Amino acid sequence: MTIFQEIKQSYSQGTTLHKLIYINVGVFLLLHVGVIVLVLSNQIDRMQGINQILHYLAVPSDLVALSRRPWTVFTYMFTHGFLWHIVFNLLILFWFGKLFIEEFGLKKLTGIYILGGLAGAFLYILFYNIFPFFDEVKQQSVATGASASVMAILIAVATIAPNRQINLILIGPVKIVYVALVLFVTSTILDFTDNTGGKIAHLGGALVGFFFATYFKKGQDVTRGFDSFMDNMAGLFSRKKKMKVTHRRPANDYEYNKVKAEEQEEMDRILDKISKAGYDALTKSEKEKLFNMKN
Repeated sequence: MTIFQEIKQSYSQGTTLHKLIYINVGVFLLLHVGVIVLVLSNQIDRMQGINQILHYLAVPSDLVALSRRPWTVFTYMFTHGFLWHIVFNLLILFWFGKLFIEEFGLKKLTGIYILGGLAGAFLYILFYNIFPFFDEVKQQSVATGASASVMAILIAVATIAPNRQINLILIGPVKIVYVALVLFVTSTILDFTDNTGGKIAHLGGALVGFFFATYFKKGQDVTRGFDSFMDNMAGLFSRKKKMKVTHRRPANDYEYNKVKAEEQEEMDRILDKISKAGYDALTKSEKEKLFNMKN
């Protein structure tokens, strides 16, 4: 198996979280490959090459430019121009994405990622077009990065489970709400004049995460309509397969025991969560798993 086949297999078998990370890394690598091609063919420097490609991927604040490139409200949230930017975003996405899945279920991750990104783009464009402070830079300003999407996931987790603890290197156990607060303040509030557009986008993502988790606590899923829309869109591009029903035992005792061990591990995790926070703390998907495992 070649490395490309391994990557393809890993992507197809991975969770939504892994796929979001793969897409961000893939876009980052393609962007820099494109920069190399531009530099070699046109003899322009690296920054000019990055700016040329970002012109088609980054979301502009200028409404005229946005009308010519409307797709950028989606592409910008998967686009990073610099290594430190993507590393920071994907580390936070990986850590808090796993916690998000435990609290809300796997299906909600993509919806909150995209809605957080869209809200970030909307707030960024809105601020740059209504406040005179941005008049001089509005026509040249663009935004990139998954920061708004990641902020939505981070704040959603901190809102639904503020007292849950995570272990930090050299520090020890810390409540999620404190970790989220530090990340939000340092990346959004402090030195607001630096990367102002990006920090405004962070606010949009944070609002999505907060309202989603707040209503989720009340038993209301404000993303249900968006999830249905995304499912319908995915169905348009997926291949229709003939239904084939098979009934078989796992291929061997090893696979059978592995499946049973994974089921038991999941049951133990859910029961442990009940013992610590009570039955009401379970997500809808966890309650369904608990019911199915008992029957």
